[in-house]
Parts: sequence; structure tokens; C-alpha cells
Amino acid sequence: MPAYPHIKNGLSTPLPWLLAVLVLAGLAALPVLVVAANLLAPSQGTWTHLAQTVLGDYVVNSLALMGGVGLGVTLGGVGTAWLVTMCRFPGSRPLEWALLLPMAMPAYVVAYAYTGFLDYSGPLQTGLRALFGWKSMRDYWFPDIRSLGGAITVMVMVLYPYVYMLARAAFLEQSVCVLEASRTLGRGPWRSFFGVALPLARASIIAGLALALMETLNDFGTVQFFAVDTFTTGIYRTWLGMGQPAVAAQLGAVLMMFVAVLIALERLSRGGAKSHHTTTRYRRLPRLALTGWRAALALAFCALPVVLGFAVPAAMLAVWTVEVGLAQSFGGDFLHLAGNSLILALAAGLAAVTVAVVLAYAQRLHPGPLVRLAVRVASLGYAVPGSVIAVGIMVPLIALDRQMAQTVERWTGASPGLLLTGTVFALVYAYMVRFLAVSAGSVEASLAKVTPSLEAAARTLGCGTVAALKRVHLPMIKGSLLSATLLVFVDVMKELPATLIMRPFNFDTLATRTFTFASDERLASAGAPALAIVLVGLIPVLLLSRAIAKSRPGESE
Repeated sequence: MPAYPHIKNGLSTPLPWLLAVLVLAGLAALPVLVVAANLLAPSQGTWTHLAQTVLGDYVVNSLALMGGVGLGVTLGGVGTAWLVTMCRFPGSRPLEWALLLPMAMPAYVVAYAYTGFLDYSGPLQTGLRALFGWKSMRDYWFPDIRSLGGAITVMVMVLYPYVYMLARAAFLEQSVCVLEASRTLGRGPWRSFFGVALPLARASIIAGLALALMETLNDFGTVQFFAVDTFTTGIYRTWLGMGQPAVAAQLGAVLMMFVAVLIALERLSRGGAKSHHTTTRYRRLPRLALTGWRAALALAFCALPVVLGFAVPAAMLAVWTVEVGLAQSFGGDFLHLAGNSLILALAAGLAAVTVAVVLAYAQRLHPGPLVRLAVRVASLGYAVPGSVIAVGIMVPLIALDRQMAQTVERWTGASPGLLLTGTVFALVYAYMVRFLAVSAGSVEASLAKVTPSLEAAARTLGCGTVAALKRVHLPMIKGSLLSATLLVFVDVMKELPATLIMRPFNFDTLATRTFTFASDERLASAGAPALAIVLVGLIPVLLLSRAIAKSRPGESE
């Protein structure tokens, strides 16, 4: 029997919605298809040059980043999630939400902050020289933050929350009976963790790990600033430095292979095993009380990521802002930059949520395999690095611009210049493709909670599909729509690779200006725009923490 018989047997088949889904899925998949289509394009010897010079570094550094970040975020995310969920120690309650704070910090901002804090003229080395009487670098050794190891460390600091939040949600959902059965069989807390809780949470942990590694492959600001050659920096240099869009697309295709492997491994890790709750009654999770050195060790282990991933870089940004002067930091063109960022983020958020509503509602009206496939294809953009999406959009837009310019010039005798390439429209399109999955998941989950009987009542009262959506569904899911818009808004505020490649001429945002200041070694001047990005990013982090805390019935906030 159909899920919505009143629609199946109604006055009309929702063909317009089906066509809308297919068109939107095609637009979302266009960048990926363009990149894949350029695999066989002639490279004019550029690939030979890359293979002889930097291609090996791209592969080795990308794999090393993935390996180091993967290990770090897994240990940090799973360990902290288990401790704050299953143990009681001083500070454990505040740390439940504080451990998510580094998510508000873009990796490139943390990289700039730690470079200013740890370099030769920074406060740490200056203090050490004053304390021990050292005169120059010949008198002591200090690790170089601008290195592959530094990039791995910085990314671990800001990406471990992806594993933490999914692992903690999985631990909150676990059955008390299973844990008690493990304890009655003679297993201690640690053996129960490794033998029971960890295997049950494996799918969630690997999903968080996959998200962290995708963000690692997408990163540009950190690796560029630390002079670590990866595929993302290679795409940027090949496009803007060498003027080879086809080769940039080919590098993007190789980078997508890395992402495809990550997705495949995440799917395979689930296997055929499944676990289900057999009751709707939840008991409060038993928390092991830690005392003495165990409590101190747990507190140190959980507090260290918060201090290093948020407190230290935030303090450094604040110090820079004050040193430069509040009038200078927030004066000049700061408001103009903030306005550009806000307009782009709001436009992208509204566009992504609008498309997500169309996709989710069409899937509700026409729940066939074709629509499900189209919705899934449209939501794959989050797995594709921003630099790849930018190249995949710019290549066809350049060709279209040339064709339009030739047509207009043939008719009028005057060239109109670029009409689509390097415009705000193209940039918002890239953001929408990149972050559509962020809004689609929230909208689809919320729409699924609306009972079909309400829609049936609206249809019997003469409402069409559009009217039913406007009068019944949207008012009921407006909270989720606002949340989805906010999530996309914050992601766009932080996005750097796509913005650098696609922004219009003389058009800067807070993110690009922060990158420009840092590239010019004007780290103090980067404090104000970076701090503004971080403050905006705190809003969804706090909302996310609240949602996770409420995910288990019967648990207090």
C-alpha cells in the first residue's frame, strides 16, 4: 500500500515535483560530472611537469595528513566522549559541551593563532629566552609549527569534535542492560568499554572519522600557510598560478578518488551487523565516580583539547585585536567585509534550505527509487572538497560566458565581458552545492515527523501540493528550517577554498581577508576578522551540544 494513498489516487500525479528533483540533482551533480569529464582532457605537458616535481608530494602529504589526523581525532574524540558520558569527575558536566567548542574554530584560524603564539617573536619563545637567558635560536631548539606535523596537530585540535559528538551520541543511546551483563560476566569498566561499548558505537565513530578526514582533504588555509603541498593547494596553484583549468579539474578528480575511498570504507565498516533497542524504556546511565589521580587524569585529558583547540587560539585572537586597537580592528572596511560575508552566508543558507525543502517534499510525494537516488546524488556535495566544486563550476561557466559574449558581440558589436564567471551568483551556487547535505538532512528528518493525515485533510479541503506545503508543512517545521539555515550560514562564513577561487574581483569576505593578512605575515591584523568568524561559529555549537545532551530520554541536561 502506498505511503500516501491520498496522493497516489488523487487528482494529479506530482510530476512537476519529480522534474524539479531531477533538475536540482543535475545542478548539484554538475561540478562532479565536469571534473570527471576533464580526466581525458589534454594537459599540454603540465601533468608531466607535475609528476616530475610536486605530484609525489601531493600524494604523500595528503596520505600523511589523513593518517595523522585520523589517529588523533579517533583517540581524542572517543576517549573524551566515553569519559564525560560514563564517568563522574570534577568538571565533567561543563566539559560535555565545552569539548564541542573547537568546532567553532576554522583550522586555518587556529594555524594563524598558534604561529603567532609559537614563532620566534611570539610570547612563548620570548618568555623562554627571558627566563633562561637565551640569546638566539643557536642556544636552544624549538619545534617548527609550520610543518606537516604542525598541520596534523592543528587539524586534530579542531576536527576531533566530529568523532566526539557522534561517539557520545552513540554512548548515550547504549543499553544499560548490555553493560550490566558485561559487568556480571566479570568484565571491568575498561574491558566493558573495549568489548561491548566500542563495537556497538563503531559505525558512529567511523562516520565521525570520515567527516573529519573529508574536512582534512578540503582544508586549504592551514596547509597553504604551513607550506605543506597537498591536492587542494595544487588545485589552487594550477588554476590561478598556471592558468590550467583542465589540469586543475584532473587534480580535483584524483582528490575525489580519495573521498570516494573514504565513503566506501565507511560503508563497508558497517558490515551486515545491526543492533536494536527492544524496549522504549530507558534507564539512567550508570556513571563511574572517579577520585584522586584518576579524576585528575580524566580532567586533564578532557580539558586539554578545549584549552588547546579553543581557549589558547581565542585568547591569541583577542590579544591581537586589542593590540591593533579596537577602532582600527573593527573600523575601516571591517563592516564592509562583514556585510559581504553575511550577505553570502544568508543567501546560501536560504538557497540551500529552499532546495532541501523541494527535495524532501518531492520525496514525500513521490517516494520511488528514482527520486531517492536523485536526492542522494544532490546531497553528495558535502563530501566533495570546496576547491573541486569551485573548479567544476568555473569550467562550464567560463565556456558559457565565452559563448554568450561572442553572441552579444555579434549582435551589438560590443563585448559584455564576464556575465557569470566570478560573480556572487556563481559563488552562492557553489556554496549551495557544497552545503546542501547540511540542510537536507535536517529538513528531511523534520518533514518525516509530520503525520500524513494532516496532509490528507489539507488535500480533501481543496489544497494542492504547493498550498499544503505552504499552509501545513512549513509552519510545522519552521524551527528545523531556521536551524538548517543557521548551520549553512556558519559553514559559509568559514569556507575558504571555494571563496578564494570563485570570488568576484575586489570582493573580500572575513575569511579571505583573514587569509590575506596571514599570507602577508600580518597576523595581528587578522585577529579581528578571525575572531568574528569564531564568535558566529559558537551559536550552532551550543545548540548542537544541547541537542546531544537531550538525545537520551531521562537524562538531565
